[in-house]
Amino acid sequence: QVQLVESGGGLVQAGGSLRLSCAVSGRDFSINAMAWYRYTPGKQREWVASISSEGGTSYRDFAQGRFTISRDNAKNTVYLQMNNLKPEDTAVYYCNALNFKGGPLLNWGQGTQVTVSS
Repeated sequence: QVQLVESGGGLVQAGGSLRLSCAVSGRDFSINAMAWYRYTPGKQREWVASISSEGGTSYRDFAQGRFTISRDNAKNTVYLQMNNLKPEDTAVYYCNALNFKGGPLLNWGQGTQVTVSS
């Protein structure tokens, strides 16, 4: 059974940093693009950043310059380094593999809560 397990969230002050991890088990996803999303109550889940199987990256405007997505295919793990965090970054962060249309491929994991205090 394929599972996504996110970790690394926590409480941090504005301006601080966190590194999120997403471990994918049950299948080799080295050939898939991977992405991070986030969810805030009252809003739809939104895309944050993506990384292709070759390492090419793309970011949502709010993440550009502050967040860095990376992957370790040997570990089947994707990371999101978040710097200069802002209170509006407070959300539950999720990862997923992407299908050929660029949408989420798998059932969502439990996510990891990021809370940024002002």
